[in-house]
Amino acid sequence: MINRLLSWFEGRIDPFAAGSGGQPPAGLMAFYWYFVRQAWVWFAMVLLAGALVAIVEVAMFRYVGSIVDLLGTTTPEKVFQEHGETLLWMLAVVLFARPFATVFHDLVVRQAILPPFTNLIRWQSHRHVVRQSMAFFQNDFAGRIASRVMQTGSSLRASVVETVDALWFAGLYAASALVLFADADIWLAMPLFLWVIGYILLLRHFVPKLRDLARVLSERNSLLTGRIVDGYTNIMTVKLFAHAEREDAYVREAMGEHVSAFRKQLRSVTAMTVSVNVLNCLMLGATGAVAVLLWQAGVVGLGAIAFTTGLAIRIVNMSGWIMWEVTGIFENVGQVQEGMMTIAQPLTVVDRPNAPKLDVPRGEVRFENITFHYGRSEGIIERLSLTVKPGERIGLVGRSGAGKSTLVSLLLRFYDLEGGRIVIDGQDVADVSQESLRAAIGVVTQDTSLLHRSVADNILYGRPDAAPEAVEAAAERAHATAFIGDLVDPKGRRGYEAHVGERGVKLSGGQRQRIAIARVLLKDAPILILDEATSALDSEVEAAIQDDLDALMEGKTVIAIAHRLSTIARMDRLIVLDGGAIVEDGSHEELIARGGLYADLWRRQSGGFIAHEGGNADGEAESGRSGPVLMSGRA
Repeated sequence: MINRLLSWFEGRIDPFAAGSGGQPPAGLMAFYWYFVRQAWVWFAMVLLAGALVAIVEVAMFRYVGSIVDLLGTTTPEKVFQEHGETLLWMLAVVLFARPFATVFHDLVVRQAILPPFTNLIRWQSHRHVVRQSMAFFQNDFAGRIASRVMQTGSSLRASVVETVDALWFAGLYAASALVLFADADIWLAMPLFLWVIGYILLLRHFVPKLRDLARVLSERNSLLTGRIVDGYTNIMTVKLFAHAEREDAYVREAMGEHVSAFRKQLRSVTAMTVSVNVLNCLMLGATGAVAVLLWQAGVVGLGAIAFTTGLAIRIVNMSGWIMWEVTGIFENVGQVQEGMMTIAQPLTVVDRPNAPKLDVPRGEVRFENITFHYGRSEGIIERLSLTVKPGERIGLVGRSGAGKSTLVSLLLRFYDLEGGRIVIDGQDVADVSQESLRAAIGVVTQDTSLLHRSVADNILYGRPDAAPEAVEAAAERAHATAFIGDLVDPKGRRGYEAHVGERGVKLSGGQRQRIAIARVLLKDAPILILDEATSALDSEVEAAIQDDLDALMEGKTVIAIAHRLSTIARMDRLIVLDGGAIVEDGSHEELIARGGLYADLWRRQSGGFIAHEGGNADGEAESGRSGPVLMSGRA
């Protein structure tokens, strides 16, 4: 029965509700309402529950005064005979009304709101943030983005619940007490009335300061977290360059700023606490003094002294709690404001309304007079046109910064063009859904990054609905089964169930590359982009999987980025880029015979390799390996 009741309340808010979609508003109140409106009924229930608890608790203090007066006007033998019905009503309030109001309040707050509403905010924030452009993630710490998504959910929920719960409760409590004090005598209410005015003035003075200080502290906290996570994420680089002390200094700077901001906040908290304590002492003393004077004058009875003094003590004790609640509210508001800097940002690369899915029956790719400058006035790519025929395999050649990787990023629509268009089988990539566009393109990059999940999950990323047999077949074709069988993670998971660590750090570079190749083999997309697919493999494994890569390319449109020219000599056509423009186009033999930029690069890498001490045209070291590989570094 109890579990069924708890489950009913727990199921009132769906933590995975889709919401209205789109960008959360940038204004603070609009941002709050964007989420609160999805659960407004239950926040209304909190208001109702808070009102019931406040009224019942104040009534209990009034009952104490009434009992004192009753006992003073009757004998013990006649108390139940003369006042039994009144006492029974008081007992009913204590035994039934107060527990019901308290339990109802706790069920609404703890079961209906706290877990699901917090995660509803996180879920909808995550769904928006994860659809941001590549530039969005490249311009911030991953740790800070994740921290803001997580922090905003709990902070927004806490500030709303504390406002409608604590402040509403306290407001009704003080108002009810004033009514009872005034009912006894108007002068009895004056100390409490003046206290309420003074309390409001103190809040008005300190709260804005605490709000601003909380926002600064939240920013310092995010900066500190981002710097720590950045160091941990790149721990290999830190150790390779022996820069532990340099990292200490980098983190110490952010930590020092955090400590300074924290101290400023606590100074204001201390000043506020002292001011409230002084005000509380004045109110408590004045209430007791006025009550005694009125009793001496015969205006009020002993019951009035009892309940007003008791209620004043309760309000004094509650005032400290309320002050901390207000402080917490504005700390949370500051954190929400900081989180909005990440969450309430418009998507810069968006699908058009009702964008259709990309259909790729042939695999023709056309770059039609495209222009892209990364938002600058000039540079990168200017009015470039290129057609890749269905099933054609081309290699992109050029010095670093020539625009090779940018061209691929534009094909994947990581950025929107500034001019021209890219067409796949007659469909503008800007008109189709991004999901379907990227589903039609398989990519193996030089910098292979795996998810911190099992080996099977990483391979299944290519085609999530694939059967286990298909996963194993892809791993076999990528020559990855030999090491997969020996994998064991710290939790004892083995083989395909072993987890590979953050970004795949528990695997060697060659192992990560083979998992990535297996992932693309399983995806079996009609268009392939290859960016040094075998760069991390030793020569023996590279030669072993070459036939499988050739089979993978069969009948597909292939674009391979290359620095090392020996890896793409077998391509159908080579495109030489320089300064974001195509300067040469032809087969390996044709370009060598032409004696242009490609021929010069080839001479430097083959005949001139030893003379140049391993340097190539890109200023990068070459291995001298001439085996049949597909691609190399990025622009």
